[in-house]
This record gives sequence, C-alpha cells and structure tokens, in this order.
Amino acid sequence: PPVELGLGPAPRWRVAIFLSVLDVHVNRMPASGTVTRIAYRPGAFVNASMDKASEQNERNALALRLNDGREMAIVQIAGLIARRIVCQVREGEIVTAGSRFGIIRFGSRTDLYLPEGVRPLVAEGQLTIGGETVIAELS
Repeated sequence: PPVELGLGPAPRWRVAIFLSVLDVHVNRMPASGTVTRIAYRPGAFVNASMDKASEQNERNALALRLNDGREMAIVQIAGLIARRIVCQVREGEIVTAGSRFGIIRFGSRTDLYLPEGVRPLVAEGQLTIGGETVIAELS
C-alpha cells in the first residue's frame, strides 16, 4: 500500500480496477469500518491502465480499519483523461460496505490493498460491477 498510509511493509494483494471513460466512476466502500487516514498526493496523468499509474499519477489513498481490527487500503488514481478525484469521506468516519465514498471523473483506476492474509476472489481481466462483485472474502 502507499507508504503515506503507514500500513507497514507486509505484502498484500493488490486488486486494480480500471475504469474506462464509458464506465461508472462512482467509488464504493469495499468493507465496513472506520476511515483512519486519508492522504492526497499530486502527480502525473499517465494512462490509468498502466501499472506505473499507481506510483506516478495523482492519487488519494484511504486507510480503512475493518470492524474486526484488520486494515486495508483504497486508492483513487486519476488517469490520462480523469483529472478530478472527489472523496466524500473524512478521517474518523464510520462507513458501510457498498456505500458511495467518491468519484474519479472520466477514465481512472481504483486499487484495493486487501488485509494481510486475504486473497482476491476475482481473476485478472474479470469485469467487476460496483456494489455487486465480491472482490474478496473478508470473514
């Protein structure tokens, strides 16, 4: 996860969800918990489908402490065309799985860093639908 969130160096699965200009760009919470940190970082606007977009592009990272104490990260990444990240939650806010928390306008990516020891249930290249597709089993 992005170092600015302070989640430590332990390896975690990253699920990168690319959103084309034709997709719905609403971001939804992947799990219920408390937003413990939000860190915005300006950057470039390379194509969000490229791996280097995670490091180079403008991004807004959120640390989420799940109700069972585990932590995960959600990163909103601006893309080549998407130049506006909107985050509608604040540090300390309690959120529920599936609730809308933001939007990235027009071609972007959302990276999920799963809690330690949790494996994704989605496959590379799989189509995901916000609020419907189960990315990982957290229980």
